[in-house]
Amino acid sequence: MPEGEDWCLEWNHSVEGFPVLDCYRHRDGRMVLERSHLPDFAAGLDHIPGRGRQVSDGEGGYWIEDLDEPVPGNAYRLRVGSLAVDHRLVVDGQRISLSQLAADHRVTVRLVTPAGDPTP
Repeated sequence: MPEGEDWCLEWNHSVEGFPVLDCYRHRDGRMVLERSHLPDFAAGLDHIPGRGRQVSDGEGGYWIEDLDEPVPGNAYRLRVGSLAVDHRLVVDGQRISLSQLAADHRVTVRLVTPAGDPTP
C-alpha cells in the first residue's frame, strides 16, 4: 500500500446484517485507523467518548472521525467470518471478500509497502 493511500475493512453486523467499516491509511510508515462507519447504534456499535468524534452520515448512521490510532506492529489478526458476515477489504472502491477466501480461519491484515516488504 503506497504512502498516503487508504483502505477499509467492511463486514456485515452479526445481528442486524448491515455493513460496518473500519478505515485505515498508510501514514508515515504506519497503519493508522482513521475512522469507522456505523449505520446504527446496534449491539457493540457505540461511540466511546474521547475516542474520535461522532458525525452524522446523513442517513441515520454515523462516522467516528479523527480516531488516528496507529495499529501496533502495523498488523492485526482477524478471524474471518462466514459468508453471512462477509469480511471484505475495500480498496479504491473494489471489494475483496476475505470470507470467500478464508471463512472461519485466522488471517493477518498487515501493511505492506509497494516494494513488498512489511513496514517496521
